[in-house]
Amino acid sequence: MTGTGEGPLNETRLDTAGTPPSATAGPGTGPIPLPVDRPGLLDLPADFRLLRSDLPVAPLAFPDGPPGWLVTRYDDVRAGLADPRLSSRRPHLNSHVRASLITSEEMTALRPSDLLTSDPPEHTRLRRLVTGQFTARRINQLAPRIQAIVDEHCDALASGPRPADLITALALPVPSLVISELLGVPFADRALYQRLTAELLSLERTREQLLDSKAEMKAYLLGLVQARRTAPADDLLSGLVQAQSTGTPLTDDEIAALAQLILIAGHETTANVTGLAVFHLLRPPRLWDALQQRPDLIDGVIEETLRIATVLQFGLLRVAAEPLTIAGRPIRAGDRVVLHLPAANQDPARFADAGRFDPERLNAGRHLSFGHGPHHCPGDQLARVELRILLTTMLRRFPDLRLAGDPQNIRAHRTRVVHGLVELPVDFTP
Repeated sequence: MTGTGEGPLNETRLDTAGTPPSATAGPGTGPIPLPVDRPGLLDLPADFRLLRSDLPVAPLAFPDGPPGWLVTRYDDVRAGLADPRLSSRRPHLNSHVRASLITSEEMTALRPSDLLTSDPPEHTRLRRLVTGQFTARRINQLAPRIQAIVDEHCDALASGPRPADLITALALPVPSLVISELLGVPFADRALYQRLTAELLSLERTREQLLDSKAEMKAYLLGLVQARRTAPADDLLSGLVQAQSTGTPLTDDEIAALAQLILIAGHETTANVTGLAVFHLLRPPRLWDALQQRPDLIDGVIEETLRIATVLQFGLLRVAAEPLTIAGRPIRAGDRVVLHLPAANQDPARFADAGRFDPERLNAGRHLSFGHGPHHCPGDQLARVELRILLTTMLRRFPDLRLAGDPQNIRAHRTRVVHGLVELPVDFTP
C-alpha cells in the first residue's frame, strides 16, 4: 500500500477550465487554480518551482466553494500533516481539483468515516484495528508468499508474447494478489475490483456513474463481510468481523469503508510506483544496467521513485479546525488547506538537485509520499517489501529488459487521482 498517506478517493470532478495565472503573482492577487499540467511524463507542473520560492502558502481557487490555500514547501507540508488543527474530517474529498458531485448525506450513506476522513479519537480507534496486519513481523512472514507470486508472474511474462506491457503482466497483478490474500478479497474477483478502482479514481465520471460505482463497491465489500461472518479465514476482513463479535464498536459499513481504502491503496498505488520505477531505470541513461552491478542500490531506487514520482499527484486536503499560521500566513478556522506532497518532495531546500533521479541520494527516505504523523500510511513497509522483491527478481530474470519503443511515446494517466503509466511496453531476450 504505497504512496497514499491514506490518500484520497474520487468524489468530485476535474475542473480544467481557464488558464492558471503565473505563480509569481504576489499576495495581493487573486487565488490561482491548482497547477496540473506536466511539461513531461515525470515532471511536476513548472509553477510549483515558483510557488515554493515566492508564494509557499498560495491562495488557491477551488472549483466550488470559497478559495483556500496551497502549501508547497517541505517543512510546511510535513508540519501540516502532523498538526491536529488541520482536520481530515470534511464533507467532500479532492474539491481542490474537481467540483463536488455528491452531497454530504450521500457520502455518509455510501461510506462512513474511515482512516482517510477521520480525526482522533475516531481515527485512533479505526487505525488500531488494522495496524496489526502491517507489523514488521507480519510483513516478514508474507515475504516468501510475495516472492512466490512474483516468480509465478515472471514465469508467465518470460513465456508470453513480446513485447509485453509490464503494467498488466506484472506491476498490477502482483500487488493485487498480495492485498487480496491479506485482506480476504478473492483474487478471482480482480477484474471487478480493478474496474471499480479505476472508476473511483477517475476524474471523468458523471455524478450518476460515480454513485453507481460507489454503491457497487460497497455492496460487493458488504457481501464479503457477511461471507467472513459465516466462514472466517486468516485475513484482515475476518479479523475485523471477529473484533465486532468481541464487543469492539465497529459497524459493517465501517468495515467495508476500511476494506475499500486498503484494497485500493494496496494494489493501485504499488502498481504505479513499480511502473514508474522501472521506467526511470530503463530510459536513458539506462540505470537498469548500473543496478545489475550495484544491487545494493535497490532500496535507494525505491525511495527515490517514491520521492520524485509521488503518485498522490494532487496533494492532501485538510480543513482548519481552528485558526493557525503556516509560514507566516494566517489561516482561518474553516479554511481548506492543500498539502502538496509532490511539490514538497521536490523542494530543493530539503533535497539537493531535487528534480534529478538519484538512487544514491542519502536522504531520499525522508520523502512524504506515505504521509506523516497520525495519518502515516500503515502499509508503507508492505509496499517497500513488494517493490524490493519485484525489482530484485526482475533484475535477475530479465537482465536485458528494455523499453519497446520511444520513451517519449509512453503516456501517463492525466485524469486520475493516482499518477502512473497507462502502459509500459518492454522487451527482453527469453
